[in-house]
Amino acid sequence: MNNNSSIDFEQLKALVKQCGLEEKIQLVRILEEETFPDRFKRILEKLRTDAEDLTFEEITAEVETVRQERYDAERQAQYCG
Repeated sequence: MNNNSSIDFEQLKALVKQCGLEEKIQLVRILEEETFPDRFKRILEKLRTDAEDLTFEEITAEVETVRQERYDAERQAQYCG
Protein backbone atom coordinates (compact mmCIF):
# COMPACT_ATOMS: atom_id res chain seq x y z
CA MET A 1 0.00 0.00 0.00
CA ASN A 2 1.41 3.42 -0.83
CA ASN A 3 2.19 6.15 1.66
CA ASN A 4 -0.49 8.50 0.29
CA SER A 5 -3.35 6.56 1.89
CA SER A 6 -5.19 7.97 4.85
CA ILE A 7 -5.44 4.63 6.67
CA ASP A 8 -2.75 2.12 7.44
CA PHE A 9 -2.91 -1.60 6.72
CA GLU A 10 -4.04 -2.56 10.22
CA GLN A 11 -6.92 -0.11 9.98
CA LEU A 12 -7.84 -1.53 6.58
CA LYS A 13 -7.88 -5.07 8.00
CA ALA A 14 -10.13 -3.91 10.83
CA LEU A 15 -12.51 -2.34 8.32
CA VAL A 16 -12.60 -5.50 6.23
CA LYS A 17 -13.50 -7.54 9.31
CA GLN A 18 -16.55 -5.31 9.72
CA CYS A 19 -17.78 -6.04 6.19
CA GLY A 20 -20.48 -8.52 5.41
CA LEU A 21 -19.90 -11.65 3.36
CA GLU A 22 -21.03 -10.14 0.05
CA GLU A 23 -18.81 -7.10 0.55
CA LYS A 24 -15.83 -9.35 1.31
CA ILE A 25 -16.53 -11.36 -1.85
CA GLN A 26 -16.58 -8.13 -3.85
CA LEU A 27 -13.26 -7.12 -2.29
CA VAL A 28 -11.74 -10.48 -3.20
CA ARG A 29 -12.86 -10.03 -6.81
CA ILE A 30 -11.41 -6.54 -6.94
CA LEU A 31 -8.10 -7.76 -5.51
CA GLU A 32 -8.00 -10.68 -7.95
CA GLU A 33 -8.49 -8.29 -10.87
CA GLU A 34 -5.92 -5.85 -9.53
CA THR A 35 -3.26 -8.49 -8.91
CA PHE A 36 -3.90 -10.75 -11.91
CA PRO A 37 -1.16 -9.30 -14.18
CA ASP A 38 1.50 -9.69 -11.47
CA ARG A 39 0.39 -13.19 -10.52
CA PHE A 40 0.29 -14.27 -14.16
CA LYS A 41 3.76 -12.85 -14.79
CA ARG A 42 5.14 -14.77 -11.78
CA ILE A 43 3.62 -18.01 -13.06
CA LEU A 44 5.13 -17.50 -16.50
CA GLU A 45 8.54 -16.76 -15.00
CA LYS A 46 8.31 -19.90 -12.86
CA LEU A 47 7.35 -22.01 -15.86
CA ARG A 48 10.23 -20.63 -17.89
CA THR A 49 12.68 -21.32 -15.08
CA ASP A 50 11.42 -24.87 -14.57
CA ALA A 51 11.53 -25.60 -18.31
CA GLU A 52 15.10 -24.34 -18.58
CA ASP A 53 16.16 -26.75 -15.84
CA LEU A 54 14.88 -29.81 -17.73
CA THR A 55 17.24 -31.78 -19.91
CA PHE A 56 16.25 -33.52 -23.12
CA GLU A 57 16.86 -36.84 -21.43
CA GLU A 58 14.49 -35.97 -18.56
CA ILE A 59 11.78 -34.94 -21.00
CA THR A 60 12.26 -38.14 -23.01
CA ALA A 61 12.11 -40.28 -19.87
CA GLU A 62 8.88 -38.61 -18.77
CA VAL A 63 7.31 -39.11 -22.21
CA GLU A 64 8.26 -42.78 -22.15
CA THR A 65 6.82 -43.19 -18.66
CA VAL A 66 3.49 -41.73 -19.74
CA ARG A 67 3.43 -43.88 -22.86
CA GLN A 68 4.09 -47.01 -20.81
CA GLU A 69 1.37 -46.10 -18.30
CA ARG A 70 -1.14 -45.59 -21.13
CA TYR A 71 -0.13 -48.86 -22.77
CA ASP A 72 -0.47 -50.73 -19.48
CA ALA A 73 -3.88 -49.15 -18.82
CA GLU A 74 -5.12 -50.17 -22.28
CA ARG A 75 -3.92 -53.73 -21.82
CA GLN A 76 -5.50 -53.89 -18.36
CA ALA A 77 -8.81 -52.64 -19.81
CA GLN A 78 -8.66 -55.29 -22.54
CA TYR A 79 -8.13 -58.11 -20.05
CA CYS A 80 -10.79 -56.84 -17.65
CA GLY A 81 -13.33 -55.96 -20.35
